[in-house]
Amino acid sequence: MSETLLSSRNLAFELYEVLDAEALTQRERFADHNRETFDAAIGTARGIAEELFAPHNRKNDEHEPQYVDGAAVLIPEVEPALRAFHEAGFLNATRDFEAGGMQLPNLLSQACFAHFQSANCATSSYSMLTMGVANLIDAFGNDEQKRTYLQPIIDGRFFGTMALTEPHAGSSLSDIRTKAEPHADGSYRIKGNKIFISGGDQPISENIVHMVLAKLPDAPPGVKGISLFIVPKFLVNEDGSLGKRNDALLAGLFHKMGWRGTTSTALNFGDNDDCVGYLIGKPHQGLSYMFQMMNEARIGVGMGAVMLGYAGYLYSLDYARNRPQGRHPDGKDPTAMQVSIVEHADVRRMLLTQKAYVEGAFDLGLYAARLFDDTETLETEEQRKTALELLDLLTPIVKSWPSEFCLKANELAIQILGGHGYTREYPVEQYYRDNRLNPIHEGTHGIQSLDLLGRKVSMNGGAALKQLVKLIQGTCQRAEAHASLNELRQPLEQLLARLSAVTLALLGDLMAGKVNQGLANSALYLKVFGHMVIGWRWLEQAIRAEEGLAKGDASDADFYRGKLQAARYFLTWEVPSCHHDLAILEARDGTCLNMQDAWF
Repeated sequence: MSETLLSSRNLAFELYEVLDAEALTQRERFADHNRETFDAAIGTARGIAEELFAPHNRKNDEHEPQYVDGAAVLIPEVEPALRAFHEAGFLNATRDFEAGGMQLPNLLSQACFAHFQSANCATSSYSMLTMGVANLIDAFGNDEQKRTYLQPIIDGRFFGTMALTEPHAGSSLSDIRTKAEPHADGSYRIKGNKIFISGGDQPISENIVHMVLAKLPDAPPGVKGISLFIVPKFLVNEDGSLGKRNDALLAGLFHKMGWRGTTSTALNFGDNDDCVGYLIGKPHQGLSYMFQMMNEARIGVGMGAVMLGYAGYLYSLDYARNRPQGRHPDGKDPTAMQVSIVEHADVRRMLLTQKAYVEGAFDLGLYAARLFDDTETLETEEQRKTALELLDLLTPIVKSWPSEFCLKANELAIQILGGHGYTREYPVEQYYRDNRLNPIHEGTHGIQSLDLLGRKVSMNGGAALKQLVKLIQGTCQRAEAHASLNELRQPLEQLLARLSAVTLALLGDLMAGKVNQGLANSALYLKVFGHMVIGWRWLEQAIRAEEGLAKGDASDADFYRGKLQAARYFLTWEVPSCHHDLAILEARDGTCLNMQDAWF
């Protein structure tokens, strides 16, 4: 039977040949695990995803949540799927054994969760957000907040959301107007409006814990004046029972082109001047706290984009293998048997492009997950800090590159199905619509590019960038041991050298105060930087594939040759195309910056 969620062989390749997941079991935190426990968790995830998440993916899309009597109503299949997810331990996969968790590495948790994202991105999003809220309260909440809100989340009774965006401000968080007034009992009264709050209302959990950004009366202007508050849907009594409904009300639902099964809500806080909130951490530090959840969500969105691209790739591959149509260009006999469309060179081009995009991005997402494990479990504080710097640098790429190029993979999947591709009888059009939201989720490409060029590459004197350059150079040096990889290695080395020079020049502009000029074409910079990173990850995969072929296992030969061909495609077709973009960056081209409103 064809695999529909992700390739189990490719996942094993990533975990055990590229990223060496078994080495993590040598660390004290993961010493109780081994490959057998890892594979068991993956098998359980695959089973639940196939049996309870995938079957209602289409129904989620066709019967989106409805606003009825001030509440959101979902299809009934969502609740048992999420209950099974929790009961199997995946909500707390990385949490301590003593706290009811599985104490899995983040790498394995991400690998397990990828199955749910591929099967049903809308239903899985409720869990992704809830895990982020749990981690946020665990990191910054006080003991009472952990007892009142974190433990019920761990128990699966409460779900969570993040409430940032406001109608007038959009992505500009410095302009939020939601207010928090101190109350005599130490709580606060929240007043404001938030929009596009995923999971902002649903009938599944007993309670919903909203993480709300708001400003205190004495808040300084801008992002330095933002505080973070817990705002529950229902107040919680001292004994843990639910009290009255909080003044945090569902104003309505947004109806999106994709992810239709996830409630996208408008929430009104304090319409009756009685919305109770609880400050997390220190006043005016809320955005720095929220960035923990935002960065987790950015990686989650990136992996979600990967898995939607992956699902489309696998479906179109299976379709191409089983759809007879036409004959080879040199076949002149009209009575000859038709060939499967996978035999046509242009279909192979589209399939190979998809493979290069989704498997390259999949590798990067899992690499980022392993880096997160390093930030928590490497031996010394200095090593952990170094891993965190690299993860911070790569986060904009992990979020944005798949959101753009795995969406292109979905577009190619539709093309391979031809006229069937854009009909709703086939799933690839839904994958495309679902994935089209990811370039906007958790910060647009433009916002991520400003973060990358304007902040990340220069932080700590460029320490993370220097680290990345060293890693890429090390991979190129190891590739020299394989003569067949010379043609793949050289384009990456050339791109690395030229992008390094462009980066120094652009940073020079920023340091000289030419901020608008230096950042004007940052979206191009993000694309090129992302291609360099994905090219590096493909060269790593190519080295492992060569090593696998050298072992002489005939049963795996086609898998490894497929890896090498996808690496060849990306490094000889995609990477060299970046030099046009680099030329625009080198020239400080002002075409977009200098365009005037009146000229449109």
